[in-house]
Amino acid sequence: MLENYDFVIQQDKRFFSVHCTASSSSVHQTGSLVMRILVVEDEPKTAEYMHQGLTESGYIVDIAATGLDGLYLAQHQAYDVVILDVNLPEMDGWEVLSRLRKTVSTRVMMVTARGRLEEKVKGLELGADDYLVKPFEFPELLARVRTLMRRSEQTTTSKVLQVGDLELDQGRHRAFRGSQRIDLTTKEFALLHLLMRHSGEVMSRTQIISLVWDMNFDCDTNVVEVSIRRLR
Repeated sequence: MLENYDFVIQQDKRFFSVHCTASSSSVHQTGSLVMRILVVEDEPKTAEYMHQGLTESGYIVDIAATGLDGLYLAQHQAYDVVILDVNLPEMDGWEVLSRLRKTVSTRVMMVTARGRLEEKVKGLELGADDYLVKPFEFPELLARVRTLMRRSEQTTTSKVLQVGDLELDQGRHRAFRGSQRIDLTTKEFALLHLLMRHSGEVMSRTQIISLVWDMNFDCDTNVVEVSIRRLR
């Protein structure tokens, strides 16, 4: 299927060389294929409630229980949406949001029990894209997340990623090699997108699993090797 594309070496060192041997090395891409959400919430039940619902809705979800952890993840990982509580240990949500806005433009939804008008205005003025008051029903949270996702997609100028004669159309969720269409599962498509996006780089198994599957996925599984063999 993708012969002449060298995706895997150095497996004994738990690392993967991600590069293509096609004639052209030009890469063009905008936006993110794998929809990834960061939930910064210190209440375990609330965090699990959002994690379960969003995961079942098809998103990859990471959880941070403190403001500092949330800030670190948001600054070092690519997220489509950050769901941010206000009352957090170590650093409150206002400070997290303020610092985030100095470095990243990720969509941020504030989720908190503080429902007063002045609190909402403060969050929006600090750069929040939306504000949801607890308690809430999950369908409303999901609808708001999807709205933020659509806003992000509207700012994307191109959804086509190309490396050599290999092309991924993110908008139509299709892959082509030359004029031939390649049939891929959702995870295979996400994996191929990641490999092409990082063409020429070396990525660890843990990195690949966390970006395509889940941050807490079992890193001892051979799912990466199996999936890459299927792609090849």
